[in-house]
Amino acid sequence: MYNFNFYMPTKVLFGPGKLNELHSETLPGKKALIVTTNGTSVKKYGYLERVQKELDLAGVEYAVFAEIRPNPTDINVMDGAKAVKENGCDFVIALGGGSVMDCSKCIALMAANSGDIWDYSLSATGGKKNAEFPAIPIVCITTSAGTASEVDIASVITNDTTQEKTGIFFPSMFPTLSVVDSDLMMSVPPKFTAYQGMDAFFHASETVVNKNVHPMAEMFALKTIELVAKYLPTAVKDGSNKEAREMMAYANTFAGYYMMCTSAHTMEHVMGSFHDDLVHGAGLIEIAHAYYDFFAERQAAEEPMKKMAKAMGVENPQTGKDFIAALDKLIADVGCADLKMSNEGITEEELEKYPAKVHEVLGGDITADPLPLSDEDYLTIFKNAYK
Repeated sequence: MYNFNFYMPTKVLFGPGKLNELHSETLPGKKALIVTTNGTSVKKYGYLERVQKELDLAGVEYAVFAEIRPNPTDINVMDGAKAVKENGCDFVIALGGGSVMDCSKCIALMAANSGDIWDYSLSATGGKKNAEFPAIPIVCITTSAGTASEVDIASVITNDTTQEKTGIFFPSMFPTLSVVDSDLMMSVPPKFTAYQGMDAFFHASETVVNKNVHPMAEMFALKTIELVAKYLPTAVKDGSNKEAREMMAYANTFAGYYMMCTSAHTMEHVMGSFHDDLVHGAGLIEIAHAYYDFFAERQAAEEPMKKMAKAMGVENPQTGKDFIAALDKLIADVGCADLKMSNEGITEEELEKYPAKVHEVLGGDITADPLPLSDEDYLTIFKNAYK
């Protein structure tokens, strides 16, 4: 018998052109803080202007906080919470990819609670406090297909001082409303399309190999794997392909509906804790072969891996190694076979520090791998991944 909880309070407007319907929705406040990246893309491609127009049509006031960095930090969060209060905003709109949505959720939490965001972190140096008050309402408008932050409660925040990249999550951090409009994803460059798409893939593959997986989670995950394997190579090679972009948007959101990440995500968070410029999806790709092959070599996840291989188009998979071969091919097909940890500034010597850090940061459930992993096992995987 399977026991699980499924709770999805977020209303999702899904499909090309759906941003144009935002003004007709009942928005959760009178004045929004539009939170977006410190880059130029949302302005360059007109996304910010379109959101502002929708709010004007809805009769909702707004202020703009365009300061979110690629790996948002605790300082980023607190600056955003200050902006909410100084501008008299009563809800937050996240316009951007995973980093923007993650930071926005924590901004919404800290707009309603005292102290510092790290007081609420469960990491080694975190305060591990419960939030006294719910986050103010959050609306997410995603411009990428990868993190699924628009349909979950999780946020990944970096503390540069303690070298921790960790998850922060409370039920009130579920977005009230999310827009998944693949038209907003057409401008993502090939490299980042690949990184983001593979992040969605690994959300799903970690779910399938998770020792606690159940039919509800597996259903979403296997469909995600099928869609990514089929459409991500096309989206990378031809970003203007509307079908590929829409199918990748599906894959991204499906994965987020029931995500059961394992220690692979935690291991990448360790890498990102030491190298804050490391793109999350790139880090996951760099350790993927070594992580999954560790279990394939030990025949520890044969049936889950055969299911994933079949979803990826392998007609009659015989062993977990068939999944490893399909995974390697997909990584090559999206132009990421040459990614190297050494190119991120990671040295082979520093890998010795990583196993201890696995127990200090949050990413996935380090007790849910197909086999229990010791610190020696973590080091073996990191070393096997290193090039």
